[in-house]
Amino acid sequence: MSVASKANIDAWFERIGFAGSIAPSLETLSQLHQLHPAAIPYENLDPLMGAPVRLDLANLQQKLLFDRRGGYCFEHNLLFKAMLEELDFEVKMHGARVLWGLPEGEEPQLRHLVLTVEVAGITYLADVGFGGQTATAPLRLRADTPQATPLDTYRLLEADGTWQVEIEIAGEWHALYSFERTERGMDELARLNDEADSSPSFTQNLLVARVEKTRRVALFNRKLNIHTVGAPSEGRLLNSASELRELLTGTFGLQLPNDERLEPALQKIIEREPD
Repeated sequence: MSVASKANIDAWFERIGFAGSIAPSLETLSQLHQLHPAAIPYENLDPLMGAPVRLDLANLQQKLLFDRRGGYCFEHNLLFKAMLEELDFEVKMHGARVLWGLPEGEEPQLRHLVLTVEVAGITYLADVGFGGQTATAPLRLRADTPQATPLDTYRLLEADGTWQVEIEIAGEWHALYSFERTERGMDELARLNDEADSSPSFTQNLLVARVEKTRRVALFNRKLNIHTVGAPSEGRLLNSASELRELLTGTFGLQLPNDERLEPALQKIIEREPD
């Protein structure tokens, strides 16, 4: 393995603020699963600007760790997988079909990547890249059992080998995505990634999210939503590209790319979206 493609575990620990035990235990996995999406935001600035998203480990580390950017599901979960394997966890990759926000009658495509992790003979679902609904803990692969995390409650359903992940919101269950335990290789993931980063949902919309221990902060185009445990949800519209930039660097903690395509992309979001 070349130096460029080796998992830089120390840089990741520094980025997410981890200083605990590195034993491949459930406690370690749970801490990492909570810290990663709190420190590294979900964001799609590259597709929005028309820049390619590269999935090799060297590029993932440069972007998410050293450039202090974020990414979407393939980037987050591939980086997470590399780091977990460096810590001697057993990790597998699976394609998932997004159900959250799916229009009526539309067939879900494979557009998401999730991981399963074996810990002491028990299988857990790990997913640190599902935007504003990202779980803040791994979920045990057990059907029909509500599972509380530091922020929300989830459950998994299973039918004929297909697992469905749901989140509880205001007492009602909402489907997030479904997946099968078929293992996926990097060639297939690269193809799915190419389809995702060229899809209109990613090239025409600004999607940013940060999931912390007690709150979710999500931006869809120019609408900001903040959900804090035990408090009413907040929402507001941003009215300028400079406001967007301030939010991205402040609330979301992103170091914005030095790319001449960024400003026009942000301006387009402001001009297209009505009040």
